[in-house]
Order: sequence, then structure tokens, then C-alpha cells
Amino acid sequence: MSVAVVTDSTAYLPARRVEHYGVRVIPLHVSTEAEQYSDETSFGPGRLTEQLRRGRRVTTSGATVAEFAAAYRAALDAGAEGVLSIHLSGELSGTVDAARTAAREVAPSVINVLDSRSVAMGLGFAVLAAAELAEGGAGLQEVTGVAERVAARGTILFSVQTLEYLRRGGRIGTASALLGTALAIKPLLRLHDGVIDAAEKVRTTSAAVRRLEQLAVEVATTESTRQSPVGDPHRPALAVHHLAAPGRAETLARNIRGRLPGCSDCVVSEVGATIGAHIGPGSVGVVVLPGGWSATGTAPFDD
Repeated sequence: MSVAVVTDSTAYLPARRVEHYGVRVIPLHVSTEAEQYSDETSFGPGRLTEQLRRGRRVTTSGATVAEFAAAYRAALDAGAEGVLSIHLSGELSGTVDAARTAAREVAPSVINVLDSRSVAMGLGFAVLAAAELAEGGAGLQEVTGVAERVAARGTILFSVQTLEYLRRGGRIGTASALLGTALAIKPLLRLHDGVIDAAEKVRTTSAAVRRLEQLAVEVATTESTRQSPVGDPHRPALAVHHLAAPGRAETLARNIRGRLPGCSDCVVSEVGATIGAHIGPGSVGVVVLPGGWSATGTAPFDD
């Protein structure tokens, strides 16, 4: 490919897609009170959940300038004529700032760094769209443009069992207004322009999952009537993420797919430590991308 695509581990991309498109994934870092880990891939969701349930503090940090610089040099040395580096919202992490610094050090004229203003598969779908276009031989500016448009179209909604983990990490945004009633509700939140906002308040976990289903379908069907820059407007892409809640995640994905039979793509995955440490066990979220991410209108895998 003339353009190499780089992202970070919070995209939570399925491994087969990473391999198929040759996406370079830079891990973010995680540590506990007792141990320092080099990256979140060495600290799985099960271990994270165990630590959190024991009341132990888990902290996260972004990728470093040196890690990005090494990835950019490797891509260019391997023959790439340009690099697009796409990352989680700068409101949630300093990762994108580190990427920008590295790009200036290595080759600013051929490295574009994009703040997706998103995370998880909201970021991941943009990465896939960029990688597919790059595979077809598109240039750096075209690849960057499609990634930016796809990232902007995604909607992220999620439910947490408590706001405490978000409060501890300082990533609660305007959802802080819910803290006073947090014990009596299961808050529905959304990521809006890179910031976590309050969406709705419900009383039970089951009600929260049902409402996530309703909102996801509403987003997909409402936005499908608008012209999409890529993909098929009648075939939305979907991702369901969770931490220590596989049953609820599978149920949510199955119910949404049943109501959106034209769904082009569905990813169900457990988040890693970087996101999981801030949302806590029992959390479930959904990413909806009206029109899907693929310029060909079909997703190359069934996950």
C-alpha cells in the first residue's frame, strides 16, 4: 500500500482485520498499585475485572512519542509513501498529542495524524475505512478524508453500573450532573464530539440494555435516510462492547441485528484495560455507523 494506517489499541479491532489490512496497532499502557505493565495487551479484561472488584486502583497512560516514531519509521522504511495515524479522542487521552509530536520529528509532510473524537469501534470503523481505501491505492489525503468522515458519523452509547470509575479517572464530562443520583440509577451515556455526556437515566440494568437497543435502532434508521459518504445507507455497521458482561452484550447484539436485518457488519468484543478501567465491570456499549464503513458496500469478514 502507498499509505500505511496506524492506530492504537483502544480501537479493539478484530485480529483478522488487523492482519488482513496490515494495520499497525500501538498499545496503550496500564499499571496497578503493585505492577507496571508495558502495554494493555499483557493485562487482559479478566485480570482487570479481578483487580477492580478487589478495589485495587488501575491506571492507564497513552502511547509514547518514541513508540509512534518507531512505528512511523518502520512503515516508511517498508515502502509506504505516507502514513495516516488515527487515534482515540484527545479529550480522553494524550495519545494523539504524542502521535503529532512523533510525526513532526519523523516526516511531517507525509504523516497525517487524526483525532477521531471517538474510541473503540467508533475509532475502529474509521480505521477500517481508511485501510480499505489505502489497499486500493488511494493517496494520503483521500484516505485521511474518508477516515475523518466515517469517524464523525459514528454514534457511541453505553451503560455503566456506576459512575465511580469515570469519576476517578477524570473522564466523566458533563455526565457529572448524574453523580448525585448515581446510586439510584443505571446511567446511559454517550460519547459526543470526544466527550462523555449524559444521555438518559434508567432504573435497572435490564432497562438500560433495552434502551440501548432502542436508541441504536433509532440512530441506524434515522441516519440511513441521509446520504452517506461511503457504504450502503441501508446497511449500518454495528459493534457491541462490554466488560465482564458477555451475556448482556450478546443479547443486545442479537436483538439489534434482529431489528436491523440489513446490518453489514457486527463486532462483539470485550474492551481492554485502557477503556475498561474507566467504565468498570458490567458495562455494555454499542457503536452504530449508518451506511457502514466499506466503500464497496460489503464487509470482508463475518465476526
